[in-house]
Amino acid sequence: MKFAYRFSGLLGTVYRRGNLNFTRDGSCLISPVGNRISLFDLKNNKCETFPLATRLNIVCVALSPDGSLAILVDEEGAALLISLIGKSVIHQFHFHKPVHSVSFSPDGKKFVITKDNVALMYHAPGKKREFNAFVLDKTYFGPYDETTCIDWTDDSKCFAIGSKDMSTWVFGAERWANLIYYSLGGHKDVIVACFFEEDSLDLYTVSRDGALCVWQCDTELDGLKPMPPKEVRQKNSVKDDDGFLEEPKGEEIRGKTNPNEQEMREKVKYTRVAKYFFNKEGDFNNLTSAAYHKKTHLLVTGFASGIFHLHELPDFNLIHSLSISDQRIASISINSTGDWIAFGCSGLGQLLVWEWQSESYVLKQQGHFNSMVSLAYSPDGQYIVTGGEDGKVKVWNTSSSFCFVTFTEHSSGVTAVTFTSSGYVILSASLDGTVRAFDLHRYRNFRTFTSPRPSQFSCLAVDSSGEIVSAGSQDSFEIFIWSMQSGRLLDVLSGHEGPISSLSFNPMKCVLASGSWDKTVKLWDMLDSWRTKETLMLNSDVLVVAFRPDGKELAVASLNGQITFWDHENAVQVGSIEGRHDLQMGRKELDKITAKQSAKGKSFTTLCYSADGQSILAGGLSKFVCIYNVKEQILMKKFEISCNFSLDAMEEYLDRRKMTEFGSMALIDEGAGDEDGVAIPLPGVKTGDMSSRHFKPEIRVTCLRFSPTGRSWTATTTEGLLIYSLDAGLFFDPFELDIDVTPSNIRKKLHQKEYTVAIVMALKLNEKKLIQEVIEAIPGNEVDVVCSSLPDLYVEKVLEFLASAFEISCHLEFYLIWAHKLLMLHGQKLKTRSQKLLPMIQFLQKSIQRHFEDVSKLCEWNIYNIKYALAISQQRGVKRVAEASVDEEDMESDNGGAGFNSVMLAALAKSLS
Repeated sequence: MKFAYRFSGLLGTVYRRGNLNFTRDGSCLISPVGNRISLFDLKNNKCETFPLATRLNIVCVALSPDGSLAILVDEEGAALLISLIGKSVIHQFHFHKPVHSVSFSPDGKKFVITKDNVALMYHAPGKKREFNAFVLDKTYFGPYDETTCIDWTDDSKCFAIGSKDMSTWVFGAERWANLIYYSLGGHKDVIVACFFEEDSLDLYTVSRDGALCVWQCDTELDGLKPMPPKEVRQKNSVKDDDGFLEEPKGEEIRGKTNPNEQEMREKVKYTRVAKYFFNKEGDFNNLTSAAYHKKTHLLVTGFASGIFHLHELPDFNLIHSLSISDQRIASISINSTGDWIAFGCSGLGQLLVWEWQSESYVLKQQGHFNSMVSLAYSPDGQYIVTGGEDGKVKVWNTSSSFCFVTFTEHSSGVTAVTFTSSGYVILSASLDGTVRAFDLHRYRNFRTFTSPRPSQFSCLAVDSSGEIVSAGSQDSFEIFIWSMQSGRLLDVLSGHEGPISSLSFNPMKCVLASGSWDKTVKLWDMLDSWRTKETLMLNSDVLVVAFRPDGKELAVASLNGQITFWDHENAVQVGSIEGRHDLQMGRKELDKITAKQSAKGKSFTTLCYSADGQSILAGGLSKFVCIYNVKEQILMKKFEISCNFSLDAMEEYLDRRKMTEFGSMALIDEGAGDEDGVAIPLPGVKTGDMSSRHFKPEIRVTCLRFSPTGRSWTATTTEGLLIYSLDAGLFFDPFELDIDVTPSNIRKKLHQKEYTVAIVMALKLNEKKLIQEVIEAIPGNEVDVVCSSLPDLYVEKVLEFLASAFEISCHLEFYLIWAHKLLMLHGQKLKTRSQKLLPMIQFLQKSIQRHFEDVSKLCEWNIYNIKYALAISQQRGVKRVAEASVDEEDMESDNGGAGFNSVMLAALAKSLS
């Protein structure tokens, strides 16, 4: 088995904190999710998480005007320059202090960052390779307090920055004789945003108390005068002790709040022409974010109560007002055309894209705002269901990475979720004392299973037929059995002397395995009066049990860090793995022992067999996931699921810098009331929530599952739902390669119409593009002959290629013919190796099923339109009866063709299941 799994996606988290950015064409949105960024393709309805990460959570993102580069800055000021085309890191840089905002100039030659009370302007990296991509050009001083926002003029000549000292400063990006700096006041609270008008120096400033100031400049952009070269050279040069002139690292420009009249003579002047106020009620409705579209003069403002306003400037006409959340709107962005507005709410992890003209949502996504606890794949691998501590059950599409339904019926945390064998019913267990069944056809809760007395359910299992539902209790130490058909409680299994930690049904027999903290695993026979078939004794508390896909082996993880393997038929232990040292627990901030000592008391809390049963995944309270070979009982690979030091338990060693004589610096709550509150509570201060506390969530893996197709595995973690897939990159992997197997010889055989020889040679070379070229060159009437003459060894290879080709190819009917012929001709021989080929067959079924659903929806829509057109035509009178009847015959024949195609797809999908 190959272990070339790579990080491929992040689900369950759509937005954490930081600023949102639309791409240049306005069809994609970039959102920071923890220490990664996700790209939401709004036109194609897909989401992709980049395979790169910063050391801490991202707080600032800036996109270059041409859309090829992006700058990511984390909480401590470490920056990554990344290529959006290659999705790779180009350069790393550290600004040494937290950065508040980053912005590229419209011409792409410069970018400005703000930190503390200064603004730093750097030369933007060019298209050539450079030794240092970030070169400091100028440093701008002016504000007394921290800077908050940046905006550029359209010609990149000037930029403005806002500050917490309630002032806004306008600086020249170059040395202008009549504009070096200008300070604007007029506000009574922190400046949230400032915006230049299109092709003008006129300015709008917005403050947190809901005030908008309109500033008019007496000079146009063309009126800025360059400073004489001599003065620039004198100011830029520095004379040292030896009398030599040397260039400094960056020019410094120091602004004054109250310059004298002589300094401001013949300089640019600003006048406040208007001041407007937003309607607000109370301190909770502080203005938290704003965005302005210069071409349409559209101002969008978001508030702490979740309300946003749309105004037309400069007349301040209210266009629209809506409440989209009950949490503060942390970030707003408008796309290039001005049609779509993106909102990010960090409190609940919401991401919304609103089309304001049609008043409809383009995108509305929200992850679990508390930790995810459990997950399950659908039998065909198309969907993933997750349950969280927030009491929500969410269903995600694996191809688009979007959540398409959320069930909120549970009133407490969800502890376990699973699919039935049909794939259309989801079961979830919760601490509220209920097990609920949800229907994916009508999206409703159609069954609710309860116990005779209130119990908190900690685990859940359903048998292979989908008829028997079982749940284990934390407090009564009992297992409850229900009938899915009737919803009635069938039996209560007693015998454990501790909380039930895990349940698992044998896939091949109606046998239930239950693990408990009483150091036993009990096997219950569901067909023989639910009696105890066997009891397996262990040396420590049982945390999780899992059956191998063929049902012949049982894996048990216990509190002492061991994974034991059992032949449950004979109650014999067949192997064990000592996994305590592989878990490699990190050190918490407040731990007084080392990470190595801390790991001695840790254990695996989740297990999962691979689709072929040869390997097993294990994870727990650690940043590592281990994959073991079951037969050899050795560690094959360790996956580090996160490098985000914004999470706790990531450190391996003690940081002496944080230790003082009074204790750890981590005990000091520096983040209380952050962003919209007060950092240090002072007497008489009214704003800020004194009860708010800053905390670091602990990194952990709560659930692991392999995809039924065997192509990927998924983990629910503190950061979200991480998906690791087989490496899709180009790698040379030949199969029975001979010296005569070359691309030129393959094409020669193809030209000579020796199709079977050509396809066998292409499979030996194992280059995907070459295999595709050969298969698509074979005529449709020759497929039957080629499939029948294909050696048995290569049938599996062709089916595997077809499964992957279905996901990207548009030749749907052609590949369906291939799959149908291969399965019909070689079905009996493939059945003898069904256990080994199961992942590949499920991968093929997943691809066909997805196309079947898309085509069937299209067919149903066409049938509806045809019937509607026929009904309209029949009402037009007697004159057009003849024409309508002819049209009806044509339509019915087309309708029959669509129906035949859908029936063929259905029959093929059924034959594979």
